[in-house]
This record gives sequence, C-alpha cells and structure tokens, in this order.
Amino acid sequence: MISKKKIASLNTISKKVRYKVIEMLNKSGSGHPGGSLSSADILVHLYFSDLIKFSKKNYKSKKRDVVILSAGHYCPTLYAILAYKKFFNINLLNKLRKFNSPLLGHPKLNELPGLENSGGSLGQGISLACGYALSAKNFKETARVPKVFCLMGDGEQNEGQVWESALFAAKYKLSNLCAIIDVNKIQIDGFTKDILNTEPLVEKYNSFNWRTVRINGHSHKSIYLALKKFLNYKGNKPTVIIADTIAGKGLPSIEGLVESHGIPINKDHLREIKS
Repeated sequence: MISKKKIASLNTISKKVRYKVIEMLNKSGSGHPGGSLSSADILVHLYFSDLIKFSKKNYKSKKRDVVILSAGHYCPTLYAILAYKKFFNINLLNKLRKFNSPLLGHPKLNELPGLENSGGSLGQGISLACGYALSAKNFKETARVPKVFCLMGDGEQNEGQVWESALFAAKYKLSNLCAIIDVNKIQIDGFTKDILNTEPLVEKYNSFNWRTVRINGHSHKSIYLALKKFLNYKGNKPTVIIADTIAGKGLPSIEGLVESHGIPINKDHLREIKS
C-alpha cells in the first residue's frame, strides 16, 4: 500500500509540474494546456512513484520499462517531468516551441533524452506500444519481461488504429502492456460525447478481451492501486486503465472547458495557478 507521506509527496510534485507547464505555455504563446494538466497526475505517478523501471541511468537499457506518450500534445508535462528527473537542464523548458528548440509542440524521438516515441497523429502510439510489448515478451532478452505503458486521450479513441491495436494486443496476449486513457471528456472540436461518443469504454475494452479498471485519474492512491495490480497480474490479457480526469485541472478558470484544449496561456493564468 502506498503511504500517506508518499501520496503527499506526489501531490506536491504534481502541483509543481502543473505550474511549470503553465509557465512554459505562457512563454511559448501556444500549446495544449487542457490535456497537459489533466494528465499530470498520471505521468507524475509513472515517473516518480518508483513503480516502473525507468531512470536517467537505465533509459537506454533493454531491461527498462517503456512509457509511450501517444497523446503527443501532452508533451509539456512530459518535458517538465524529464527535466525534474534531471534528464536535461531545467532551463531548457523556457524554449518550448521556439525556433531550433528540441522541445517541439509534439515530441520527436532523439531530440531529448528520455523520449520513447515521436508524437503527432493520434492513435499511433498504441500500435508502437504493442510492438514494444510483443518484442519484450517474445525475445525474452532479460529474465524480467519489461512493461510497456501507453498514455492516450479519450478523443483519441475515435481513431480506428486504436481498435486495430486493441485486437492485436489481445490476440498476442500482451499481458505486459498497460494502456492508460486520460478521459478528460474534451477534444479540439468539442466534448467527446458530442463529437463521436466512445463510451462505454469499460464494456468496449472488455469485449476486446482486455482487463479493465476505471479510476479517478487525479487520485494518486487510485493510480497506485491500478498500476500495482497491473504489475502483479499473472494472466494473459493486456490491461487498460480508464482514468477520469478534468481538462485543465489545477487552473480553475479553464477546468472542464472545451476551450482548454488549446487556449493561449497568459500572465493571469500564471498568477491563478501560482495562488
């Protein structure tokens, strides 16, 4: 069980990361605050809870666990986390979306240490994650089979490629694969339920022969329990964690708004999240 002290520490890190994301987006003049903020607790937990085998020391090792950011526009949060994990100098975060900066608006593999994939067109990350998971499971280059995590958005579930990958993962029994869906209920054109409703996600993934669990994506205790169950799972199904979140979490003036997807961040927002 995760301790109250650890939960408090993770909450502090989440708050720190959210502030840094808003600071970065204010300086860049553009970006995607809605998903960057809604996914912060999930990504913070993956990198700071000590549950997964991934660090600056082993990020090139075949023994490492892999985190795929399929929702590439969430990358300001991942950049901030990698900087706090000392993968690169934190001052580099000031160059988000600047000319000739490695901190692109969507991540590009090999531009920064710690990145596992390029992002952009939604739906591609889960296919890549399936490939990682299949390779890790079948080639058995290490005694411990590495785990593969893939963070997607709920609007991303509109993509047919996601469901092709879901079929693939079940067919090949990728029990070392854990997809995480950030259900913040918005996408660029509106609320997901109005654009192309993908609910009920639990029932749909169950029918594709996945293990499913639905959690509060802002509760570090809930995230921990879901990840721990995945890591201890001995069956042969892939796992999906469906995490209910709030778009723009931590910035009350944009929380839950469709506009939070790509709203320009200004100094008022910076003062708001700082308070």
